[in-house]
Amino acid sequence: MKLKLLLSFSILLTASISQAQDSLTIRKIYDEALVNGQAYDNLHYLCKNIGQRISGSANAQKAVDWSKKLMDSYGFDHVFLQEVMVPHWVRGDKEVAKIIDGDKEIAVPIVALGMSVATPKEGITAEVIEVQSLAELKTLGESVIKGKIVFFNRPFDPRFIETGRAYGTAGDQRFAGPAEAAKYGAVGAIVRSLTEIIDDYPHTGTTRYGDIKIPAAAISTKGANLLSSMLKLKKLPAVKFYFKQNCEQLPDVLSYNVIAELKGTENPNKFITVGGHLDSWDLAEGANDDGTGVMQSLEVLRILKTIGYHPKNSIRAVFFMNEENGDKGGEKYAELAAKNKEEHIAAIETDEGGFTPRGFGFTGLSAAALKNVKQNWKPLLEPYDADKLIAGGGGTDIEPLRTAVPSIILIGYLPDSQRYFDLHHTAKDVFENVNKRELELGSAAMASLIYLIDQHGF
Repeated sequence: MKLKLLLSFSILLTASISQAQDSLTIRKIYDEALVNGQAYDNLHYLCKNIGQRISGSANAQKAVDWSKKLMDSYGFDHVFLQEVMVPHWVRGDKEVAKIIDGDKEIAVPIVALGMSVATPKEGITAEVIEVQSLAELKTLGESVIKGKIVFFNRPFDPRFIETGRAYGTAGDQRFAGPAEAAKYGAVGAIVRSLTEIIDDYPHTGTTRYGDIKIPAAAISTKGANLLSSMLKLKKLPAVKFYFKQNCEQLPDVLSYNVIAELKGTENPNKFITVGGHLDSWDLAEGANDDGTGVMQSLEVLRILKTIGYHPKNSIRAVFFMNEENGDKGGEKYAELAAKNKEEHIAAIETDEGGFTPRGFGFTGLSAAALKNVKQNWKPLLEPYDADKLIAGGGGTDIEPLRTAVPSIILIGYLPDSQRYFDLHHTAKDVFENVNKRELELGSAAMASLIYLIDQHGF
């Protein structure tokens, strides 16, 4: 009995010492991020000296070159590029659109959807059919839709507290709507911007085509509300819509994932990855989508190195290329991980903006393992308000790793979501809309989680 009591006491004492050490290390991580953080200055350079970074563009290559040079300057154990072929879609001259009501013409803001085809040089003018869902297309049929512009006007559902869920439930009209409308003979597609905010900033984003391609654009939410109200009021003659866009798909271009690594002292061929995507849409600077993500990922490595932490497993910061319109960077990273027989323990994606940290979502953890994570790590993260630890998480860039490394745990960084879709894929996604302290807190939260995974596993 005494032996059992001594053993139990020893286990509790060891656990208590470990928790105390973890707490001290996490405090060091936060102190370094908040006092000496460099993510904000690095983001400023990326946004203001390079700017938009759509895949295949000259600016995307400038971002690759600068990112590698920046990583080299920190003296990490290994910095390298991964070659990847990416699509090269260009927007061309600014889009033009107007609602035509008899002799009355009202200009409205639109932007071409990524990967869309152009209109004819003179533009397209046609009657409009408003729908709320893809299923409604089938109900209406070709006899109603053929020769017309389909207007997808399903708004965000404001009841979701996590706004990413609203994006998910509204997103099919942008991803798949134009291709579905084309099947019924539509000559064009206009999609309500994927946001709850009502303003005149249209939100771009990728659309995916089938065999038939028709021009597709996003309309601002104010423009969508106006068009919808006019369609409801006007019977004959029908309200028409005109739009003109000049986008073009060019041949694929060689680009790169940019990777920095701290070598593991015990398990150098076991990896914990943290990353975001270096590319952005072309309407602004790609500050929150996803400049914040890549700069936070790099900051994780810088912090750990600066405080003198020597990881057991190798830790990588990955700047993925081509998340926005193809995910070729994520696919290539997973392909090479499998080819090189790398054992990936976990991967964290940060692609929801540089807002206040809330916590992390986990995919691949058993219920028992998630319970253990909550029990042991929540008290350590709670003082920093980053202790929301839930089932379900990941991201577009790291998702291919599930096939390449089935045992991997995918993790999504969860910042506060209330403002992200006000800016997402718009001309408002600029450096000025990033808060320095929120960005630093996010870097520290991810560095802390990686430290805990590296020390304790799952």
